[in-house]
Amino acid sequence: MNFKIIFFIGLATINITCTLAQSSNSNADFWNNVRFGGSIGLGFTNNGFNGSIAPSAVYQFNEQFASGASLSFNYAKYDEDKLLAYGGSVLSLYNPIPQIQLSGEFEQLRINRIIATSTIDIEDNYWLPAFFIGAGYSTRNVTIGLRYDLLYDDNKSIYGNALMPFVRVYF
Repeated sequence: MNFKIIFFIGLATINITCTLAQSSNSNADFWNNVRFGGSIGLGFTNNGFNGSIAPSAVYQFNEQFASGASLSFNYAKYDEDKLLAYGGSVLSLYNPIPQIQLSGEFEQLRINRIIATSTIDIEDNYWLPAFFIGAGYSTRNVTIGLRYDLLYDDNKSIYGNALMPFVRVYF
């Protein structure tokens, strides 16, 4: 993926977040609108497993919009290949109605991959962008749903496929 496109997506996300922040109630106490929590994710294929945990904080602009940042830790194992990834993301959440949550998330991960061959293990370390769009069912503080990686690369991604279930919890 071209760095210019990734940079543009990041700037657009920051711009939208700042615009929404300026339109929120300026008299409200900032910390009363911050929600802490995160998500966990699991992915399975015929020959592997992927698990992730991502603690995050979001600012609740109003009942429908929230935006924030997240740290991420991922582990994956496919056949004899092992992957470890860590990084961060920016995310935006939109609830058109209280029970439905739509999301967009730009994630940048550092990948440390070991590929096992019959003779040697090959180490491959690189940066990987992901841009997820998702939808989920919300009840109180919990959202369960699916997200799809628009930048999915079958050769580099640590995820088993572009579609991944998630569970988000915010308090």
